[in-house]
Amino acid sequence: LFILAYVVVAAASLPVGAVLSIAGGFLFGSVFGAAWIVIGATIGATMLFIIARSALGEPLRKRFGAQIKSMEEGFRRNAFSYLLILRLVPLFPFWLVNLAPAFLGVSVATFVISTFIGIIPGAFVFASIGNGLNAIFEAGEQPDLSLQAIITRPDFYIPIGGLIILSLIPIIYKSLTRKP
Repeated sequence: LFILAYVVVAAASLPVGAVLSIAGGFLFGSVFGAAWIVIGATIGATMLFIIARSALGEPLRKRFGAQIKSMEEGFRRNAFSYLLILRLVPLFPFWLVNLAPAFLGVSVATFVISTFIGIIPGAFVFASIGNGLNAIFEAGEQPDLSLQAIITRPDFYIPIGGLIILSLIPIIYKSLTRKP
């Protein structure tokens, strides 16, 4: 049921992926939570990708064509690497990264493999946050989400550190790719 919920969220581009990912970690732990997130998100993203490639994609193409223009050159150079970077470095919203490759001729196999691999780090970080929350409840404690409490609990500061690193990646990437 969790995977199915994630498929629907990803396919419909609903803005609750982070909350659902934390819930996955809470319910299933870091490893299985991340695995179910990756499976559900990959299937849902692929469904949206296939819809966008079909005749149903024409209205989407008209609506979001201008936003996709900025990604066109990267996809033409090396679709797999570019899509993997877009998954690892969240420069654009998840829904846009699902649509753009469909409009730019990326194969289904390239899309699925790069999406699957590229969302693993983020899925693991969010699932770990949910798992840390579960550890607090299992210990019979009240969740204290103050900064002091978060930085003193390994089951929180490790995934929070991962989240900080993930959020810095776009900044680092942009500074490294900026033309002088």
